[in-house]
Amino acid sequence: MKSTRALALVPVLALGLAGCGGSTGNSSGGSTGSASGTVTGDCGSSGVFCVGLVTDSGKVDDKSFNQSAWQGVQAAEKAISGTKTKYIETTDTKDYAANIKKFTDAKYNVVVTVGFLMADATVAAAKANPNVKFIGVDQDTSAAAQPNLTGLVFPEDQAGYAAGFLAGKLTKTNKLGQVLGMQIPPVEKFAKGFDAGAKKANPAVAVTTVYHPAGDTAFSDPTWGAAESQKQLDQGADVIFGAGGKTGNGALAQIAKANGAGDKIFCIGVDTDQWNTVPEAQKCLVTSAMKLITEGTTDLLKQAKDGSMKGGNFTGKAGLAPYHDFDSKVPADVKTAVDKLVADLKSGAVTTGVKLG
Repeated sequence: MKSTRALALVPVLALGLAGCGGSTGNSSGGSTGSASGTVTGDCGSSGVFCVGLVTDSGKVDDKSFNQSAWQGVQAAEKAISGTKTKYIETTDTKDYAANIKKFTDAKYNVVVTVGFLMADATVAAAKANPNVKFIGVDQDTSAAAQPNLTGLVFPEDQAGYAAGFLAGKLTKTNKLGQVLGMQIPPVEKFAKGFDAGAKKANPAVAVTTVYHPAGDTAFSDPTWGAAESQKQLDQGADVIFGAGGKTGNGALAQIAKANGAGDKIFCIGVDTDQWNTVPEAQKCLVTSAMKLITEGTTDLLKQAKDGSMKGGNFTGKAGLAPYHDFDSKVPADVKTAVDKLVADLKSGAVTTGVKLG
C-alpha cells in the first residue's frame, strides 16, 4: 500500500484510531453519545478533562467529516489521562447555540464544533465563556479572533487540485464530474481546486459541478447524491468526485454500481480515506482527497490540555489517500506525475490559483 501523499507543511503523525461509537439517547437538539470509560468525577472537578463535540447537521457516524472529528476526540481520550468525552448530533441548524450551551453549562473544558456553518455560534459561545476552550473545525477565526478559540482549517484547494490532476490523467472521455454538499468555502475550495488541477493535467477536460441546495440535508442526502452522480455518468463522465458527507457517499455508492466501474469509470472520495469508511464504493474508489481532521483535532486537544493552544487558526494537513487495490491500475507515469505535483504543492513551487468570492 502506498503511503498517504501529505500536502501540508507539518510532519506526518501516525495515529491508531478507534471506531465511532458510544451510547445514544434523545435530547432537544439531537442525539447524544459518550465514549468515556472508567474515568470518575464530574466535569469541572480536579483531574477530569471534559471534551464535548457538537456535530454539524448529520450523524456522528457519517463516514466522513463529523466522524473524523469524533475519532480525533476519541484518540485524545486515549492519549490524555482523565478525559471524558461526549457528542451531540445536530439535527437542525437552529440548535447550534443550544447544543454548545449544554456543554458549557456542564462545565466542559473544551468544546469542539464541527463545520463552517457553526462558526458564528462558536464565536458567540467563546465570547460568553472565556474559561472554556473552543476548537472550530473548518472555521476560519481570523476575522473574529478570541484567545480561547482556535479554528482548525485546511488547504482543501491543494487536496482538490491533486485529486483533479489525477482525474485529468485518468479520464478517457475528457468528461469529469463533481457531486458536492452545500456551497460553503471549504467545499468550494475542494471543487475549484479539483477543476484547476484537472485542467492543468488535461486542458481538454470539461468538469460538471453540482452543489446540493442549501438546507439541513445538504450533507446528509445520499439519494440526491446518487441521482446527481447518475446524471453525470449518463453524460459520459468517467471520473467523479463525491464530496459532501453522506450526500457525497451516495454519489460514490452509485458510481460503484455503474457498468465498467473500476475499469473505465472511477470515483474519488473526500475528507478521510473512504476506502475504509465507505466499502460499498471500493469498486470505483481510486483515492480520496483527505483533510486530516482526526489528527488535527487530536493535536489541538493535547494543546488545550497542556495549555499551549493559541487563539487564531491552526492549519491541519491535507493529502491524497493511497490507491489501495487500484495501485496496479494507475499507470506508473501518472503516479510519478501525481507524486511530483504533491511535492511541488507542499514546497510552494506549484500553487492552485484558487480564490473564493
